[in-house]
Amino acid sequence: MNEPTNNKHTMKKSLLFVGLDVHAQNITIAVALAGEAEARLYGSITHDLHALEKVFAKLRKAHPGAELQVCYEAGPTGFVLARRLAQLKTSCTVVAPSLIPKKPGERIKTDRRDALKLARLHRAGELTAVHVPDASDEAMRDLCRARTDAVQDLRRGRAQLKAFLLRNGYRYTGKSAWTEAHQRYLRELVLAHPAQRVVLEDALTAIRTAGERIARLEEQMAALLVDWPMQPVVAALMGMRGFAQVGAMVLVSELGGAWRFAHPRQLMAYLGLVPTERTSDDKRRQGGITKTGNSHARWLLIEAAQHYRLSPKISQELSRRQQGLSADLKACSWKAQTRLHQRMRQLLARGKQRNKVTVAVARELTGFVWQIFQLMAPRMTQEQGAAVSAKGSRFGGN
Repeated sequence: MNEPTNNKHTMKKSLLFVGLDVHAQNITIAVALAGEAEARLYGSITHDLHALEKVFAKLRKAHPGAELQVCYEAGPTGFVLARRLAQLKTSCTVVAPSLIPKKPGERIKTDRRDALKLARLHRAGELTAVHVPDASDEAMRDLCRARTDAVQDLRRGRAQLKAFLLRNGYRYTGKSAWTEAHQRYLRELVLAHPAQRVVLEDALTAIRTAGERIARLEEQMAALLVDWPMQPVVAALMGMRGFAQVGAMVLVSELGGAWRFAHPRQLMAYLGLVPTERTSDDKRRQGGITKTGNSHARWLLIEAAQHYRLSPKISQELSRRQQGLSADLKACSWKAQTRLHQRMRQLLARGKQRNKVTVAVARELTGFVWQIFQLMAPRMTQEQGAAVSAKGSRFGGN
């Protein structure tokens, strides 16, 4: 006896590609249906999540069974829209603006054209997505960048004060600036004109305020680190030479889950630490680093690379930071010290410029940072799974 045949056919969902040109006050929307020739402009709305949700509801009603594929450029409006669409189970791609294809003769740029272009290129699969960080990682990144801003304010205030005193013929002859002796010299300095005394006092107040702000932010960073899900990765990175608590927190907050990079060269390229190249026929020309991607993390790695000029050694401070770390993390840290110190000595012995040597060592240091993230990936996955299970049991989930 023959088995009954199933005449039901699975209907393939049609795709509706939606391009959003997002600004602070308004959002311009364009749509492109798979299979249609041209994208079409849908309209413009105010920058409001509820209004955008109503638009998506109308699009689903007008195209029954269609699956929305939304995209918009990364910009000053952040990732709030992408996270909201993720909550609504709507596919959303945040696009890298610098990697959007552009025609050489294209000279007109408007919101309407940008929205249509995004919808059309998204349908063609020619857009490059950026990583959307976790909300907690982005919050810690904002805190770390606030501390960096305070450090820059302190440096700027010190430089302005030194320039002001030099203009008026005052030079500090001590060994080191901004020590206790130098600050005592500044407090006891008597200037001739009352206006100069006002400038001096105001500069000293600004410098003191910036220093207090740095200390206050670092204290908050240490307090919030305990509850940050990426705390184990920060602790693992602190086992490397050149990464104290502040530096490790800044780098982890900037990179997020760096295990998303399949190879360390991808992380190096993301940080802009790979050389530019112009190769044609049998001629290959390489230049300086590309300096693309995350400039803040690149700067931090270059600063950390300078510590590897010293001979390999497990100092008392580094030994304290490595307490509780696994043997493979300690082995990675020691391998980084021996390899990078040797690499720096070799390049300097060949007569290479010190700044170029530091950047080259920072590029190799990026590979060891990637290895730290890879070693921590299984542990982070287990902890996240345990957290989800605990949350489900707490609220009656399965």
